[in-house]
Amino acid sequence: MRLGRRRFLQVLAGTAGALVVGIRLADAADAPLPPALLGDDFHDLGAYVRIDADGLVLIGARDPDTGTGVATALPRIIADELDADWERVRVVALGLGVRNDNGQPKWTYGHQLGGTGNSIPAAWRDLRQVGALARWLLLQAAARRLGVSANRLRCDAGTVIAPDGRRATYGSLAADASQVALPAQAPPVKAASSYQLIGRPAGDVDAHAIVTGQARYAIDEHLGDALVAVLVHCPWPDGTLARIDTGDALAQSGVVKVIQLKPEPGQPHGMTVIAPAVAVLATDTWAALQGRARLKLEWKPGPSADESSSGLEQQAQAILAGTAAPTTRVRDDGDVDVAGKKASRRLEATYVQPWLAHATAEPMNCLVRLDKDRASLVVPTQAPQKAWAVVQRLTGLQPAQIDIRVPRVGGGYGRRLDHDFVAEAVILAQAVGKPVRLLWTRDEDFGHDFYRSGCVHQLRAIVDRKRQLIGWNQRMVSASAGSLRGVPEDRLWRSELRADQLPAGLVPNYRSDWYAQASAMPRGPFRGMPHLSNAFAVESFIDEIAHQLREDPLKTRLRILGEPRELALGGGTSLDVGRLRNVLQLVADRIVWKNWLHSINGLGLACWHVDGAYVAHAVEVALQGQTLVVRRVACAIDVGRVVNPLGLEGQIAGATLDALSLALHPAITFKDGQVQQHGYKDYPLATMTELPRDVEVITVPGDREPCGASFLAMPSAAPALANAVFRASAVRVRRLPLMKELMRLL
Repeated sequence: MRLGRRRFLQVLAGTAGALVVGIRLADAADAPLPPALLGDDFHDLGAYVRIDADGLVLIGARDPDTGTGVATALPRIIADELDADWERVRVVALGLGVRNDNGQPKWTYGHQLGGTGNSIPAAWRDLRQVGALARWLLLQAAARRLGVSANRLRCDAGTVIAPDGRRATYGSLAADASQVALPAQAPPVKAASSYQLIGRPAGDVDAHAIVTGQARYAIDEHLGDALVAVLVHCPWPDGTLARIDTGDALAQSGVVKVIQLKPEPGQPHGMTVIAPAVAVLATDTWAALQGRARLKLEWKPGPSADESSSGLEQQAQAILAGTAAPTTRVRDDGDVDVAGKKASRRLEATYVQPWLAHATAEPMNCLVRLDKDRASLVVPTQAPQKAWAVVQRLTGLQPAQIDIRVPRVGGGYGRRLDHDFVAEAVILAQAVGKPVRLLWTRDEDFGHDFYRSGCVHQLRAIVDRKRQLIGWNQRMVSASAGSLRGVPEDRLWRSELRADQLPAGLVPNYRSDWYAQASAMPRGPFRGMPHLSNAFAVESFIDEIAHQLREDPLKTRLRILGEPRELALGGGTSLDVGRLRNVLQLVADRIVWKNWLHSINGLGLACWHVDGAYVAHAVEVALQGQTLVVRRVACAIDVGRVVNPLGLEGQIAGATLDALSLALHPAITFKDGQVQQHGYKDYPLATMTELPRDVEVITVPGDREPCGASFLAMPSAAPALANAVFRASAVRVRRLPLMKELMRLL
């Protein structure tokens, strides 16, 4: 969101001499101030600055924090422009900001989306404006009090300072500053040389609460009269309920009601009930679970009853073995067919990757209270505005009558961009006329996810007599995550591939095809997609090319990249080859790549680029019998200007470990239309002993506008691992999960 002609910064006076600054739409001057901003309960604080008379500064974090650190980074952008004393800043997670505009929603805070990598890029301009305006108003108030021109004053750590040394604290100026007329134009933001907080490390504002167990997640919230609801979903996503006997369940002490739920016809996936279900509502969680165990249900399978993950893979392999035209030709540079006639070498490999679950630590849940003219929810969501759309459709309430609070979220990974569980909670609250606390159990969370689809990649490379890569043909088969979500048929490929992904633009003859696969299994957004699956195939294959050419894989990559330059890739995207080469060289140097051929351990490299950000991984592994030991991992990143280096390092290390874990063990399989995994026992994430003790993060300093980084380290970690495994074992793993395939091939 950027300030334009129709946007301006508005100052609102709070009580007790508080100064409140926020971003408002030009036609929303009468929008009410969040009540919590004026009292002692600051839960529902928007993207505003509050300065109390005692100097305490409250700053709202507008995007949901799913562990990405935005609750720290976004407020620091404001605080730096404000010249606030960070020790006197208190950060408050905001709720949904929505106003009524003739029955249509107007979003008070603009961007409210977490875990997608866009929080800081979207905030960089307008949140600096928020802080700059607050500082300007304080300077005007100080100028009047001190009798000095505002342009001769300076701000530092919550204080305005005059040339003669006189000082006025922000707290003492707040009341006067709230009466200053708005400037005709937005005040200028700071020069980068004046930053005091941006670019300096800061711990997570919620860290103490988290490690001491005081942090409250949505699943911790209660209402005294709320009923607890637990669910049993149909094991077939397109099945139906054939028979139900609720007698024993209703006889359970504490059970109040049993209700059937069905998806709403015509509603896209993620906006309605995920599958037919039966809900048990009780006075407490134990009673609800006991009641659920006593239900007698018979489910009737739907058309997908014979679908299996192995069958879909066989179908994908058959498609790639045939000559059928692709569903979408994503990119076609030069002429791959003509280039093939000039080939000195032709290489081909097929890579297979499994279906994956989100496996969030906090399962799906929602607390909802419906009154005649108001809906109040506590939801662990990555997209509050999408949650609002579900509630509004089901209740018919006006936009401002829907209040959504978003505490810190216990993991998202894309799962909480969907709101089927919100629809379930609202429907149940309507049915019983009481508040409802919906809780998904772990088995429901695994068995009824919006999964990352399995996929098969077939890659072909053409190398000429000068060892130059002159042709590249990638064919991919998958079930699109965009299916049944209102996405046009000709755009379904966008959740599966990127037209600008490596090595697009670097090879004169480049072709990328996507083949759509039908599946009844629910699919949806997943952390790092589509880069996660594509980078594994592409960067593993480039390593294979290097092996076939009998040369250093780093040398092969650098030759493919070519000289540093800015390369237009089409669609408004570009590749800064110099920046990509740099992060690749940095990790190579850090892991002492010059010893790659003679090291007793295996060394592997991989690199990638995502929306103007650049990343590379180097991994060192050792194979001890049937045990794989990841000795070292180094990751270099270039994201432009860094707001919080410590938070960024945490994100990169965490995403690296997440990607390694996903590569090593887990897979979702289904047979006869039913998912086979029901918990962490049969969907094993990597243990601490299987992962490196440390991830060395190398951050390239930069002065460009910041890029997102929440999943930046996901794509290149797994191929770097697989490439290292190849050098340690002489086994090329082309199928994930890696450990299962490695043990099969050894």
